Amino acid sequence: MEKYLIVIAIGYILGCFQWSYLLGKAFKKVDIRTLGNGNAGASNTVVSLGWKWGAIVAILDILKAIISILIIKYLFKILVLKETDYYLYLNGLSVILGHNYPFYMGFKGGKGTASLIGMLAAIDYRIAILGIITIIFITFITDYIALGTLGLVTLFVITTIIFKYSTGSIFIAIIIALLSLYNHIPNIKRILKKEETRLRNTMESKI
Repeated sequence: MEKYLIVIAIGYILGCFQWSYLLGKAFKKVDIRTLGNGNAGASNTVVSLGWKWGAIVAILDILKAIISILIIKYLFKILVLKETDYYLYLNGLSVILGHNYPFYMGFKGGKGTASLIGMLAAIDYRIAILGIITIIFITFITDYIALGTLGLVTLFVITTIIFKYSTGSIFIAIIIALLSLYNHIPNIKRILKKEETRLRNTMESKI
């Protein structure tokens, strides 16, 4: 039980470094949640503050997940992934929960996509590469970042099963995918109403 608490606590604490909010407050004097679609994450930072800030936020959100999982690997001397993959998946989920529901922001944060990519990069480069290709391909084909993200989480579950990760890890992958789907329901509704900001519009209006 102690190990589980350590894994969850480290993940959640690092996840709470909500970079879109912190950088927005520090450098732009704005609360990112009052701009764009109201989400505190990299995609809304791109839409609201431009590509430069969005890229910085995405990189930092990816790094916090990587750092968190590397810490767990070091603390528990994880060398053989298949024997302890559940700890890493649980830590990744905790980072995403910290990102999505940071306590000091009234539990109103982001959607965890960049943190998920960081989690995958730190656990299994194969899933990370396939996931990045998927989100880029679907986003450019459909012109919607939200649909690319849903493609990413779907592939995440499928590859976790294909690469024979533990039942616990598969369960966590499903939780992460469902959480992402739930958080993207407003985006899906806006897409159906043709009110969602398209990637092309963002690229044309923000530098």
